[in-house]
Amino acid sequence: MHRGKGMKFVGDSRVPAPESRKTMLPKDYSEYPGKTEAFWPNFLLKEWMIGAVFLVGYLCLTVAHPAPLERIADPTDTGYIPLPDWYFLFLYQLLKYTYASGPYTVIGAMVIPGLAFGGLLLAPFLDVGPERRPLKRPLATSFMLLAIAATVFLTWQSVATHDWAAAERQGKIVEKVDFDKTSDGYKIASENTCITCHGDNFQGGAGAPTLIGTGLSAEEVAKIAVEGKKGPGGTMPAGIFKGNDEQLKKLSEFIAEIGKK
Repeated sequence: MHRGKGMKFVGDSRVPAPESRKTMLPKDYSEYPGKTEAFWPNFLLKEWMIGAVFLVGYLCLTVAHPAPLERIADPTDTGYIPLPDWYFLFLYQLLKYTYASGPYTVIGAMVIPGLAFGGLLLAPFLDVGPERRPLKRPLATSFMLLAIAATVFLTWQSVATHDWAAAERQGKIVEKVDFDKTSDGYKIASENTCITCHGDNFQGGAGAPTLIGTGLSAEEVAKIAVEGKKGPGGTMPAGIFKGNDEQLKKLSEFIAEIGKK
């Protein structure tokens, strides 16, 4: 109680403050018996245990399924079929379509992904309603379902249409074999552009298989050199070899002996 000029001011703690003046404070932990725990060490120990389980699981997967290794990258091999990591497969598939490849690569590589990810970034500003149920947020729900459907479809298409057999053949590690590059057989192969497709060490490339250790006889090699070949191992058109019979014999014998054990 305070005294003033002929006035008395009385304060009573039993008078509740207006609702608008109440401070919104969370309840004390003591009001939730059995539902709280100390951050250290209880909660943090549980987090570490879960993290350790996942870490050991990933380590076991890396030991059981090591990352596949391919042959040394060859920048001159224009026939190599690349395949990005799984989380980029949908963008990889997008670049296969006519409107997003060739002269329109900029559209597939920058414009379309830029619009898609920009739309996701603008989602919180496009839908500012208080509703949290998906059915009450048609705009945000539609954009999210469209993004998920497009990503899943493009990823599935990329895996389904990829030439896995050709990629495995191209990426196969081939044992390097030394041979005489001054021999007549190698000179004939160079003159008939064999090394253009099969590589200067016959390791394969540009969509052509390796010629090291083919297991073919000289007669079979000669037949392929003249008549060509079509099949899963690659396509070789007929008429590439332009030499005479003697040169054909030397070339076929040379190739049949490469890598032969």
